[in-house]
Amino acid sequence: QLHLVESGGGLVQPGGSLRLSCAAPGYGLDYHGLGWFRQAPGKEREGVSCITSGGTTVYVDSVKGRFTISRDNAKDTVYLQMNALKPEDTGVYYCAAGIGGCDGAVSAPEYNHWGQGTLVTVKA
Repeated sequence: QLHLVESGGGLVQPGGSLRLSCAAPGYGLDYHGLGWFRQAPGKEREGVSCITSGGTTVYVDSVKGRFTISRDNAKDTVYLQMNALKPEDTGVYYCAAGIGGCDGAVSAPEYNHWGQGTLVTVKA
């Protein structure tokens, strides 16, 4: 059973940085596409970024140049480095995994394993 565990959320001022981690201890993620999604209060979940099993990355326009997704297969972990954070980045961030996921877009139906979420609050 694949369990994804996120960490790294918190409260940060605008312009600050956070690094989210998502681990699947004891479960190989080598063949999985990995994605990050977020849900702001009162809004629907949206895709943020994803990375294929081969390391190709995709970002939504709102985070391009500010966020960086990476993966460490040896540690079964995916990361999301978030810089220059804005108040509109506030939300619960979820990681997700799926075989073949990240096929050119950050699309939720491509993923069948989800973490519990970690809250990111960007506030002065």
